[in-house]
Amino acid sequence: MSSTLKRTYSTRASTKPALPSSPPSELTSPPSSSLKRKRPFTDRPPEANTPTKKPRRTLISGKAKSGATDKAKSKQPKLTQLHFSLDTPTLRTCPLCDLSYTRGAPDDEALHKAHCARVQRGLEWGREEEREAARAGVEELESNIKLSNGSRGRIICFRPDVGGKIGAKLAILLETIRLALSSPPLSPAVLQRCKIYLFLMSKPGVGIVREKIVGCVVAQRISKAMAIAQPAEVSAQTRPDSAALSSEDASSSPADALQSTAATTTLLPVDSSTNLYVHPTPLPTPLGIPRLFVSSAHRRLGIASRLLSAAAATFILGCPLNPARGEVAFTQPTGAGKAVLEAWGRGGVRIYEEEQDL
Repeated sequence: MSSTLKRTYSTRASTKPALPSSPPSELTSPPSSSLKRKRPFTDRPPEANTPTKKPRRTLISGKAKSGATDKAKSKQPKLTQLHFSLDTPTLRTCPLCDLSYTRGAPDDEALHKAHCARVQRGLEWGREEEREAARAGVEELESNIKLSNGSRGRIICFRPDVGGKIGAKLAILLETIRLALSSPPLSPAVLQRCKIYLFLMSKPGVGIVREKIVGCVVAQRISKAMAIAQPAEVSAQTRPDSAALSSEDASSSPADALQSTAATTTLLPVDSSTNLYVHPTPLPTPLGIPRLFVSSAHRRLGIASRLLSAAAATFILGCPLNPARGEVAFTQPTGAGKAVLEAWGRGGVRIYEEEQDL
């Protein structure tokens, strides 16, 4: 029985060339088809010689991602929940300057901050204002005035129609006085008949002497004013009519009592809170004081009386005025102003209307 053999492998002719029996000669060059020559480096274009830079990839780990997220969250503004507070009023009155402003309003708060500083410490009188003093017609009335606290100052006077730095400073000062006294602004017709008196306090500095406007008096030319009623006359008018005919007046006749009661009922109230009343009959008066102001940090030093005395002595050239004889009048003074006019005027100061025709 013949068995069939199955070939499981076969021999192939080697694809590699057979090694020569003798080494090849160097004189003979191999065929060009068998060698692949590379292109010289210098023959390549410069763009091909420059290696391209691949963008670098950075792997962000989980911790780095969370840190970047936390940093982005921290940059976000913190939100605040707003709500209405009905218990806290938004309108506030400053105890230092007595100015009412809206709390939380940027414009009102900025106005209050600047105004409160002026009311307490006054305004600066610097070198620029001093350079313009001679050209603006500023006159120095008194110098080297010593106050009760040891400070020194001087009093100057000028017309309100000045321009330049002094005019700008005067506008700020008049606006500060208007807010401090809660008074209407002075009209141009009134300012035409006015003179401005300022008290400048010396403030020693480094190498120079600084000055501050700590007091101001505005003097006005007027023609008539009303006399202030005496306390006895005011009390007679404010008490009931039945008390006017008391047993103390039994000695007088009923006709005299009725006549005195009728006379007192004609008093005009100026400020009922300070019990200030005037007689309605106008009297000839040459000088009026529409505005009087002293900074709160420099009060009770005699600055107001110094300014008023300078205005009464120099307002009319060559004719000094005496307040005790009723030659000076005020316009509706406040509580502090009433105390000044009583102490300085010695009972003769009158009250007048600001807007009046000469």
